[in-house]
Amino acid sequence: MWDTDMMSEPAEPRMLLVDGMALLFRAYYATAYGGSIRRMKDGTPTNAVYGFMRYFWDAVKRFEPTHIACCWDLGSKTFRAEQFDQYKANRAECPDDLVPQFQLIRDVMDSFHIPNVSAEGYEADDCIGTLSRVFRDEMEVYVLTGDHDMLQLVHERTRVVIMKKGQGNYAVYCPQTLMEEKQLTPEQIIDVKGLMGDPSDNYPGVRGIGEKTALKLIQQYSSIDGILANMSSLPAGVRTKIEADLEMLHLSRRLARIHCEAPVVCEAGQCVFRPQRDAVAAMFEQLEMTSILRLIETA
Repeated sequence: MWDTDMMSEPAEPRMLLVDGMALLFRAYYATAYGGSIRRMKDGTPTNAVYGFMRYFWDAVKRFEPTHIACCWDLGSKTFRAEQFDQYKANRAECPDDLVPQFQLIRDVMDSFHIPNVSAEGYEADDCIGTLSRVFRDEMEVYVLTGDHDMLQLVHERTRVVIMKKGQGNYAVYCPQTLMEEKQLTPEQIIDVKGLMGDPSDNYPGVRGIGEKTALKLIQQYSSIDGILANMSSLPAGVRTKIEADLEMLHLSRRLARIHCEAPVVCEAGQCVFRPQRDAVAAMFEQLEMTSILRLIETA
């Protein structure tokens, strides 16, 4: 694993794009709900960093990437909030114990020589979407996340790995498995969200249309455009709801779409996964996490 090792590599290069936001929040709440916040001797909380590394390293062992990049939100106003001022307005404030861990985990990624990627005005999802589009022509791409919105990025050259409950439990989606499980194409994921909205991101879609109806409509008419071209065939109640929220329908679809042209700068050569042991060991000793170093070295 270290840069001096003769590590066996897949037949072709493989990029792992890590949704840093999803992993860090998952790691924090996995322990915080029980009131067990891991801390350094000086009181600095590190529970999310510790959990992140366990999730991250399990995925590295499982998917054996040759390249890795980690993507983050910046916390600044995004283009979606400019389009819809209530976008994510219902989100609770970040817990105080989590705030300092955003920088700590970025420092950990730096110690591995893994690029921390973000873009002003864009979300981590957009950075991941952009990099998946850029890199899929030259290597396999795996997206590690817990966010089902990422399923729109599924491609013949891109697998979306959804973390499920329990460490090491994943659902891996390619176009075929997405169709088998959900009867949807990646593009249709966007249209379903446009119709039903997203309570977690706080945009409504068409009021009165939930997931079941949205799925049925998209599966029958292929897309929102197909639905709008066949309004006369819709049940009267559904047609009335769509007509009443037509502007919001189009806006919600725009908000749901991951932007794959974000202004990110990240070259494949920067992402080669060949960490140096001394740098990684120094970081985990600083964080008082020698158990994580042992986990890595015994993998």
